[in-house]
Amino acid sequence: MDSLKPRPANSSPLTPLGFLDRAATVYGDCPSVLYNSITYTWSQTHRRCLQVASSIKSFGIGRGHVVSVVAPNVPAMYELHFAVPMSGAVLNTINTRLDARTVSVLLRHSESKLVFVDCLSRALILEALSLFPPNTQWPLLVLIADEEVAPSSTVDFICTYEDLVERGDPEFKWVRPESEWDPIILNYTSGTTSSPKGVVHCHRGIFIVTIDSLVEWSVPKQPVYLWTLPMFHGNGWTFTWGMAAIGGTNVCLRKFDARIIYDAIPKYGITHMCAAPVVLNMLSNYPNHQPLGDPVKILTAGAPPPYSVLLRTESLGFVVSHGYGMTETAGVVVSCAWKPQWDRFPASERARVKARQGVRTVVMTEVDVVDPKSGVSVKRDGSSLGEIVLRGACIMLGYLKDPEGTSKCMSKEGWLYTGDVAVMHPDGYIEIKDRSKDVIISGGENLSSVEVESVLYTHPAVNEAAVVARPDDFWGETPCAFVSLKPESPDKPTAKEMMEYCRARMPHYMVPKTVVFKEELPKTSTGKIQKFKLRDIAKAMGCSPASRM
Repeated sequence: MDSLKPRPANSSPLTPLGFLDRAATVYGDCPSVLYNSITYTWSQTHRRCLQVASSIKSFGIGRGHVVSVVAPNVPAMYELHFAVPMSGAVLNTINTRLDARTVSVLLRHSESKLVFVDCLSRALILEALSLFPPNTQWPLLVLIADEEVAPSSTVDFICTYEDLVERGDPEFKWVRPESEWDPIILNYTSGTTSSPKGVVHCHRGIFIVTIDSLVEWSVPKQPVYLWTLPMFHGNGWTFTWGMAAIGGTNVCLRKFDARIIYDAIPKYGITHMCAAPVVLNMLSNYPNHQPLGDPVKILTAGAPPPYSVLLRTESLGFVVSHGYGMTETAGVVVSCAWKPQWDRFPASERARVKARQGVRTVVMTEVDVVDPKSGVSVKRDGSSLGEIVLRGACIMLGYLKDPEGTSKCMSKEGWLYTGDVAVMHPDGYIEIKDRSKDVIISGGENLSSVEVESVLYTHPAVNEAAVVARPDDFWGETPCAFVSLKPESPDKPTAKEMMEYCRARMPHYMVPKTVVFKEELPKTSTGKIQKFKLRDIAKAMGCSPASRM
């Protein structure tokens, strides 16, 4: 058997892009994308993606070049998940909620050659580019127009998205990866501007985690999927490509609230959706809504969901699955795999069990909770704390331009250290207990406390600042800032003024929703602020007033 080796016929590079070719053949006349008055079939989506890929290629963009997209869940955003890598380029989706300063840093760090810009993000991008250093080459700009939302001006743009569709070649031979380890996407983990973490994934990893996510969630062929999860969040946890693999219908929403979701479910016959726990809370708190006529399956991740929210959501007819993943894993890689005997538990106990993150999915080689210093597994007692570590086929290639950061989180022993503190229960299920790096997860968004603190420190009256998470009924967590003022400062800002100061200098979702003034912040003997004490204070304050900013 030693003479049997890989051959071209059995070693084609794995890539999720082939899902679209197959969808055009198998589901060609079936709906692929619905948005307002727009309906596309899978054969049309396939053709449009080839045409856009052809147009991107005509700009001289190809292998290794980065193409960015700043857009909500509109058809163009979905199509670009195929069209950009089909041109050979690397797709970079940027959070539309970031401020211009952050977007500018990310575009420069990624060396983006082309940016697709939604019409409502036009001012954001132009401001971001104006912050480029003098004599720095701007990327090309293409406008994603939407006449139902806003009139479109193409000043500063080379053309519109639909122009690229019209001029592109529908017979374009898309660029297959030379190796399945070639990069396909670049995602930034947060809005951190001091040291951007650009996570790079390869075709192989995305192919594997996409199939794995469909299997783990038991998604049938041709589901009707409602896009409440932003596609710029980890590429919609890979369900952008996954829907093509099974011929699903993508119902796109530019924006949504509980009423829009509840109206869409019967209108389109929604069967599946993904959402952060904040969306579950939104749905479960919507007044006077009757239980669903037919069940809708929801996959939630991004933050540990309170069991009370799970309980309320499922009482309305939603069937919730809970998982854990991170930008570095591309999708959900730990799942609270359900056991039939748990169905006999009372509803409250079922919700408590489901709130745990769970066990590794099929694609993962190993998942463990270890002592971060020794690397030894913690006891399976549900109380011994350790750090979640992962190894498997969908772990990132690494951080762009950051070999030190890559080596720091990917150990020589072959583990990805997540920075998430958890326990391992006796049955082998993981449950997250804390964030070792003080990351605040608000509405599914990861907030860097260090970045918020850096802005607070720029206020002339601030002496010290520390930011921790405060419980919130709506967002799950919100930033709570503890501030001491300079005794000699004539300016004594109020809490509201501090919030307004931050709002002018950072994305609004990162702005502290609570500001507490103290004469001095608690410190260790070496002068380090004791955040655990502040966290206890914030927790004792209870949930912050509901805010939907």
